[in-house]
Amino acid sequence: MKTLLSAFFLAAAPAWGCDTALLLTIDVSNSIDPVEYRLQADGMADAVLDAEVSEALISGQVAVAVIQWSGVGRQELSLPWRQLRSIADVRGFAVDARTMPRAFVQSDTAIGDAILFALDQFGNAPNCNRQVIDISGDGTQNSGSDARIASREAERRGVTINGIAIESMGIALTTYFSRSVITRDGFVITARRHLDYPRAIREKILREVSRIFG
Repeated sequence: MKTLLSAFFLAAAPAWGCDTALLLTIDVSNSIDPVEYRLQADGMADAVLDAEVSEALISGQVAVAVIQWSGVGRQELSLPWRQLRSIADVRGFAVDARTMPRAFVQSDTAIGDAILFALDQFGNAPNCNRQVIDISGDGTQNSGSDARIASREAERRGVTINGIAIESMGIALTTYFSRSVITRDGFVITARRHLDYPRAIREKILREVSRIFG
């Protein structure tokens, strides 16, 4: 009887699911100074703590991880995959994002390499319905693999790439991201300088994980 009861409760227990495996990336190339790095790290932490965002993350049991990237051979999985199933999980992720040390300094901008590195990380991700890479940056590619080819590889694997174009260098970065970085099913959010990054990442994450937006 005890065995039958145990089997019943196991069968009745809700199975954990996962709507989205969301891989957040931070540009730490030469154009990013310490204040701008801090705006990115704190902006990420503040975004997930927003009430509407945290509710969407928990509702979808979203899996998240964080990469820092810059030049060729300079990519790091700074925060490994974890699923956000409770407010405690969200708060823990926010603390880790806020206290994450900068991985690289004084390096080029290899967006294509960052995408290819990010794609490889999904091999260790939870089994989610969608896989999404966020590429945030304030400059165009100046080294490494062609970002357009890397983006097409993401499409081949069924991975969506979205972006935050930080318009701080006086260039049409949003247009560059739209043409060369994101996938055809992706979107770009424009941040007007680094101070606008916290607003942009909140908007982007909410759009990616909210059931309202699909």
